[in-house]
Amino acid sequence: MAEKNSEHNNKEVRNLNTELNNNYLPKDALPKLSPEVMKEMEKKKEEMENLKKFVLKKYPYTLGIGILPPQSIPKIEEEEDIPEAEKNEKRNHILIMIPEEKFKEIPKIKKELVEHTKNIKPKIWFHIITPVDVWNFAMDSRYDLTSAIAMSLPIYDKGLLGALRVAEVHKNLVIRKFEKYVSSYVIAGSLVRGTATKTSDVDVFIIIDDTDVKRMPRLELREKLRSMIYNYLADAAAIAGSNNKLEPQIYLLTDFWEAVKDAHPVMFTFIRDGIPLYDRGTFIPWKLLLKMGRIKPSQEAIDMFMSMGDKVEKTAKRRLLDIVVSDIYWSVITPSQALLMLYGLPPPVPKDTAQIFKETFVDKEKVIEKKYSDILDRVIRIYKDYEHGKVTEVSGKEVDELIKDTTDYVKRMKKLREEIEKISQKNTVQEIEKEVFQLLENLLGKKPKQELIKIFEKELVKKGKMPEKMLINLKDIEKVTAEFKKGKVNKLDLENARKDATILINHLIEYGQRSDLATIEKSRIQIIFKGQRAEVIITDSGSFLISGNAIKKITHRLEESNINELEKAIANQRGKLQTKTTSKIFEVLKKELGDFEIVF
Repeated sequence: MAEKNSEHNNKEVRNLNTELNNNYLPKDALPKLSPEVMKEMEKKKEEMENLKKFVLKKYPYTLGIGILPPQSIPKIEEEEDIPEAEKNEKRNHILIMIPEEKFKEIPKIKKELVEHTKNIKPKIWFHIITPVDVWNFAMDSRYDLTSAIAMSLPIYDKGLLGALRVAEVHKNLVIRKFEKYVSSYVIAGSLVRGTATKTSDVDVFIIIDDTDVKRMPRLELREKLRSMIYNYLADAAAIAGSNNKLEPQIYLLTDFWEAVKDAHPVMFTFIRDGIPLYDRGTFIPWKLLLKMGRIKPSQEAIDMFMSMGDKVEKTAKRRLLDIVVSDIYWSVITPSQALLMLYGLPPPVPKDTAQIFKETFVDKEKVIEKKYSDILDRVIRIYKDYEHGKVTEVSGKEVDELIKDTTDYVKRMKKLREEIEKISQKNTVQEIEKEVFQLLENLLGKKPKQELIKIFEKELVKKGKMPEKMLINLKDIEKVTAEFKKGKVNKLDLENARKDATILINHLIEYGQRSDLATIEKSRIQIIFKGQRAEVIITDSGSFLISGNAIKKITHRLEESNINELEKAIANQRGKLQTKTTSKIFEVLKKELGDFEIVF
């Protein structure tokens, strides 16, 4: 059994090194189209020019028009449940993308387009969708449909199709090369919001699965993959024929999970807004858990929840029963949950929110009037009755009352927030101060705050290792924490300090990780003995020889060791600029291994 495990591990290491060292474009990065198919699609594009003019004149809000690729038609026909008799007819399949707010007009648009093109041969089948439809396909893991949409031949595009196309191409390049290590490939930003233009940046998050990497340090894995993933950016833009610039951010799964557990603002926003173009069962569950309120949001998430209430007055008046009830419901539920979390309680499930809200703020703290807990309770009951089919219509008078009560409720929640924030601000300042200066002490040594700031400026900023902006952030944070203790800081100053701290902490962590990696690389030596390649790692806690699957510690001889002892020694070496050793370790190596060569 031991021999089998050793053989398996060695094979895994060889495969990993081969994948990471062969820096070339994966074969078949995109589905290949025959010259005949390409010629036919170009011909269709010319025939569709008149159709494009009609569509843009009739529906000027159109986001994009494209010819769907032939190889995707069977799947699309299956999705739309096209009758078998009609599948056998030769048709042109045209994609038309419109804004989400126009989705109710889809039946009317389709009817008008069919009438307009009834004499065109071959017949045209129109697929009219909104960006939300595309994102729903992705959330249902129907990536063959999102890929077909992305790879359609554009006749007209305001920018969304091009942005989606370059992301799809880049995803294919990355997945075909590193599928084993890619957990999720997620898009976000203006592309997901449906506001992308032809020059918009495309935000992309790539999560690397490092849970099964045994021999290579995780940071080294991320850096190697990061380099190659970035190399594919130009290839993706060239293949897609797009001017949109990809902005990828790459995370290790283990680090990302830690950030998710802490509801880090960047990760929280990423999970909330992101849409997966590829996922192996990691991102979508997180997104659903967040939607269920199972991931505790940070201050930024609380701000987002509170802001939802401001939309109720306009949205509630223009939506039908289900939309009206739904918006009002979430407009009181989310601020209520946000304030309970701000108070320090875990986010309650919606059905318990009214009771906990009353017990906490009405009965215990006595900071709000009972009528507001009654409003919350009434809205939740109406929504639940609507969900279970007990409410089938709402009168205009009831809608007006709900809108009035909800608007009043949201305004009152904002005042209540101010009272609760006075309690939480103290904790926020303490957390910011502790986290920032603890990181500085880890990097620069334990010293007084003012001395740490001076060393940070001299050793990191002036030497170009940190942006000048980070010094400004650090001084602002120090000033705010000092002024807060005197009672002179307002809410805006505190919020700016929190945002500055988030940016600074990210830079400090990234710098620390890169310093650790550089330290490890300096202490690593490659040797060859008896035709075998091995590695010597030198640390102040001892030196180690790694040969094949074996780890040995170099003392006066070679002693059996393990991965835990090696990782501990490497961890103790972090932050040290130099590593010292003596010629004795080389004497021991020669005695134990015979003659060997050092490889540079």
